[in-house]
Amino acid sequence: MMRFIFADSLDTVDPAYDFVADRNGVGRTVHRDDEYPHEFLDQAPYDGILVSRGIVGDARSPGKYSEAQLMRFRREGARRFLRYPVDRFPGSLLMGDCGAYTYRNLPEPPYGAIDTAEFYADGGFTHGCSPDHLIFDFDDEGISRTLKELPADVRQRYEITLENAAEFKKASKGIGSGFTPMGVIQGWSSESMAQAAQNLVKMGYDYLAIGGTVPLKIAQIRRVLHALRDSLPTRIRLHLLGFGKIEELAVLEEYGVTSFDTTSPLLRAFKDARKNYWVRTSKGELSYYTAIRIPQATENNKLKHKALEGTLNQENARRLEDAALSGVRAYAAGSASLDQGLDAVMDYWAVLNWDEEASPSRRADSAARQRKAYALTLSDRPWERCSCRVCRESGVEAVIFRTSNRNKRRGIHNLHVFHTHLSEFRQERV
Repeated sequence: MMRFIFADSLDTVDPAYDFVADRNGVGRTVHRDDEYPHEFLDQAPYDGILVSRGIVGDARSPGKYSEAQLMRFRREGARRFLRYPVDRFPGSLLMGDCGAYTYRNLPEPPYGAIDTAEFYADGGFTHGCSPDHLIFDFDDEGISRTLKELPADVRQRYEITLENAAEFKKASKGIGSGFTPMGVIQGWSSESMAQAAQNLVKMGYDYLAIGGTVPLKIAQIRRVLHALRDSLPTRIRLHLLGFGKIEELAVLEEYGVTSFDTTSPLLRAFKDARKNYWVRTSKGELSYYTAIRIPQATENNKLKHKALEGTLNQENARRLEDAALSGVRAYAAGSASLDQGLDAVMDYWAVLNWDEEASPSRRADSAARQRKAYALTLSDRPWERCSCRVCRESGVEAVIFRTSNRNKRRGIHNLHVFHTHLSEFRQERV
C-alpha cells in the first residue's frame, strides 16, 4: 500500500478564528491553541508526517521554529510536539530528513551523520533519512556523463551524499529496533541514481529515499524509477521525497513506490493562481475550482504599494472590499443573485488589478476570464457538497482567498480531498 506522508512546516490554524472580523480567537496563544490538520479534521488526512531538520533548525542553522518551540521539540520529542500520538494514530509514520533544499547553496550540509542520528533518536522518529546534498543537474535522455565528466561541485555533492549515508547507517544502529534508517539517493541521471541506490543497498539499506526530483518532469521521474527497479531487488522499498506531481499517482504505483511526501495539496491553496480549492468528480478524479480573491484593502502589500504610489484611494478600496465580501456571503445565503455577487467581487478585482499600461481590450479580456472562473466556483457551490470540517464550519468562507488562517483551512480541505482520493486509488488496486 502506497503511503502519503505530509511534510509539515508548522501548518496550523486557529480553530476560534473569526471570519467576519478577520482576527484570531480572544487570548489565542500561537501553537498551543492552534490545531494541526490531523487535529482539526475528524480523521488524519495523511499516513504520516515528515519533519525536516532544516525547518526545525538549531543554533548553527536557524529554521522556522522559534527558540522556545525548538527547545520544546527537542525536550518532548516530535510526536508530542506535533500532537500526533501513536494511540490515536496507530500505524502512522514519523519520518525525518535534513531538509536539503534549505542548505542547497552551502558547499556541504551543515549536519553530519552522527548528530542527525541523535536528532532522530531524541525526536522519537520511526524513519529517518541520511544527510544528503542536492544535485540540480539532470542529463537529458540519451546523455549520461560519467563521474569524472561532472563539474567538481556536482561530483562533490554526489560523493558527500554517499559518504554520509555510509556513516549514518552505522550511527543509526544505536537508535533502536523501532527506527528504520533510509539511504538518500542523489544523482545527475537515472543511471547515476541507480548506481547510488546499489551502493546504498550494499551498505545495508532496504528503504531508499529518492531526492532531487522536485524540478523534474514526470517523464524524467519515470526514467529514474524504471532504472531503480531494474537494478534493485524487489524487496527494496522506495520513498519519493517532495513529490508534487500528485495527479501522477499511477506512475508511482506502476514502479512499486512505497511512500512519498508532499505539501502540495496545502500549498496550492494559496500558491496556485487558479487550482486552489480541490474536489473529486463523480468519476473519482481530482478537479479544481478557483477561490475568490478578496484581499484586505489595508493589509495587502499590492494595494498598499498602489496607495503609496497615489494610484489607489484606500478608503474607496475598503468600501469595495466590504461590498465584495457582503456580495459573496449574500449569494451563499440566497439573498443575492449570482450576478450581484460577481459584480461586487469584480468591482474590487478591477481596482486590485488595474494596470495603467494595459489596453482597455486587454483589461476587459482579463476581467472576463476571471469572472468566468469565479462564476463557476460560486454557481457550483462546492463547499455545500463537502463533508470535511473546514466546509461544514466555514461554508462559503472556504472559497474566499484572503488571510493565512482562511487559506490554510482551504489547504486542510485539499488534504482531506487528496487523502480520500488516494484511499480510493489504493482500494481500486487491491
